[in-house]
Amino acid sequence: MAEAPPTFSESWYRIADQIIYLRPGVRVRRQHFRGERWHVLEDPFNNQFFRLQPPAYAFVARLRPNRTVQQVWAECLEKDPEQAPGQEEVLRLISQLYFANLLQYDQPTDSGQLFERYQRRRERETRARWLNIMFMRIPVLDPDAMLGKVLPLLRVIFHWVMGLVWLVVVGMAVKVAIENFDLLREQSQAVLAPNNLFLLYAGLILIKTLHEFGHAAACKRYGGEVHVMGIMLLIFTPMPYVDATSSWGFRYRWQRILVGAAGMIVEVFFAAIATFIWANTAPGTLHNLAYNMIFVASISTILFNANPLLRYDGYYILSDLLGIPNLYQRASQQLKFAMERYLFGLKKVDSPARGRREAAWLTTYGLLSFVYRFVVFGGILLFVADRFLLLGIIMAAICAISWVLVPIGRFIYYLATSPQLERQRPRAIAVSASVIVGLFVFFEFVPFPHHFRAPGLLEAKEKSEVVNETAGTMATLLAKPGKWVTAGQPLAQFQNHELDLQIEASQARMHETEAMWRRAMQTNVANIKPVLQRLDSDREQLKLFQDEQKTLTVRAPQDGVWAAPELKEFVGRWLPRGSSLGLVINPKSFYFTATIAQTEVNRLFASEIRGADVRLRGQAGEELPVGELEIIPAGLKTLPSAALGWHAGGEVPVSPTDPQGRQAIEPFFEVKAALKQVAGVSFVHGRSGKIRFDLAPEPLFQQWYRRLRQMLQKRYQI
Repeated sequence: MAEAPPTFSESWYRIADQIIYLRPGVRVRRQHFRGERWHVLEDPFNNQFFRLQPPAYAFVARLRPNRTVQQVWAECLEKDPEQAPGQEEVLRLISQLYFANLLQYDQPTDSGQLFERYQRRRERETRARWLNIMFMRIPVLDPDAMLGKVLPLLRVIFHWVMGLVWLVVVGMAVKVAIENFDLLREQSQAVLAPNNLFLLYAGLILIKTLHEFGHAAACKRYGGEVHVMGIMLLIFTPMPYVDATSSWGFRYRWQRILVGAAGMIVEVFFAAIATFIWANTAPGTLHNLAYNMIFVASISTILFNANPLLRYDGYYILSDLLGIPNLYQRASQQLKFAMERYLFGLKKVDSPARGRREAAWLTTYGLLSFVYRFVVFGGILLFVADRFLLLGIIMAAICAISWVLVPIGRFIYYLATSPQLERQRPRAIAVSASVIVGLFVFFEFVPFPHHFRAPGLLEAKEKSEVVNETAGTMATLLAKPGKWVTAGQPLAQFQNHELDLQIEASQARMHETEAMWRRAMQTNVANIKPVLQRLDSDREQLKLFQDEQKTLTVRAPQDGVWAAPELKEFVGRWLPRGSSLGLVINPKSFYFTATIAQTEVNRLFASEIRGADVRLRGQAGEELPVGELEIIPAGLKTLPSAALGWHAGGEVPVSPTDPQGRQAIEPFFEVKAALKQVAGVSFVHGRSGKIRFDLAPEPLFQQWYRRLRQMLQKRYQI
């Protein structure tokens, strides 16, 4: 942790004789965080808040129009010499309050300076709004007066009885959703269909408008003010938003948490009502709109609102639960403190954390939120570029400027001009340059293990599909599935009454022809030849029917295990000819059939494979050694099993028009890998898994650059 700041400061003379005090309109409220008391200064003019610890507030509260800063500081030092802030702390505190427009000077020029500070703050906000172009906010109206008129109704809504009603409604909706889960999942496949986009956006606006009114209502119910409601361009899509920051001044933590969660509470409640509407209406506009509201409420709540790594509802809830106000800003300050203290060697820097535990929270949150923001915004850019490539390129350029070039410029300016680095500037520059060069060398020249994975499934080398050669009704099973059978052993018995009638008719016709032949022998010798031809035809037809009758007994084509897990359900059902009944598998030898994407197959043909291993689903901890690899040198479109495609939960994109789910959208290459059986691992034909191919070690930059090029080529043909 940082050392305590010194009591005296060389710059104290700048403010010692100044008369400074809080502006008359500033409100003061008390709050408790992590068992400590804080004081919140609220500026109702611009809805800004500033939190002070008791020693700092004890100094600020003594500031008066008839007392200088030196007099106030001396009094604090006399009253409580251990807790009184030092001169450096006072300088920093006054500077922060000054730029927050919370202080007033006893000088005629201060009103003009106050306006200038307000203008500078507005300019900073406008500049930040344009830099954060994907989340631009445009104020539209002031809903505070309207909320004040319905305040009695809000007191009824935010009551524990209504909480019970909420639980009952949402619980019943969850039950309905579980009962209709298959239909919900099936309809989700058409959410982004062109004919559904309007209803999707309409559902989004309805749900989010209710969400924002939930925040505003809760804030007004517990004494806050809501003066701004407007439109936020979320990835250039108009969305409602509300400013409920006055809740930050609430004394009780549970009230602040309730305001943060109110939007999601209202959203989930109306999504529950939409669930009932969806379940009790036929396909149509109302039915589809209700589904889109359910979809939006679930996806947006999980990815954005409830996620504490983005500065939405979950962030403010986590901040209050942890008792760490200004979590994001203090996390950034903690990372800056760690850099200045441990890399640049600055001794007179203060950590924003009050203890090791809080420092760990701030550091962890700062790193996770930084990484998650890049992941989310990267996904957003890809989502936009998939539909509007030019717009995606423009957004990527803006993000590169605001997230890369601008921070780099600010960091260079900080290294060159920061007064804190006056004595440590050479070290700071040397350390920064060393870190940059070290990272470049590390990522560009140090080889790292390189591999890629591909989905596939187990297949027995000796296997035969069992089908019925004659249509009929399955009468009984003659061999129990899962048992060992020998070649020719009966597996199932079919019945075909129509075939029995055809045999009887054929026999009768043959007897009739034989009688005609005997009569021709006695009365008309000239008719013998055509009668004999008819007799041969009748015999052949009868033999054909009898052969078909023999095939009603289905027999094993080879020795092996009779695998037919669903065959019991077919007993008593009519099955057409060629229906698949199961497999006879020899479990002594297996190979793994993998589907390789075109982007990876070039390294297979280039013989870069250093090794390979297979992990089966359900036993991922067991590595199965791979023997010989057989690469089929031809692009295929039909998957070896539907289990590898999207329809069955696999990874390979398949055509939505293929009912069997085996027609891949893009060609792929097949690799067959011989496997050696391992004790404790169950080899089952058709079991899915993944194969990992180990390649020659390669620096990370080269791996990332190749993947980036492959992604751009695959998605945008760039």
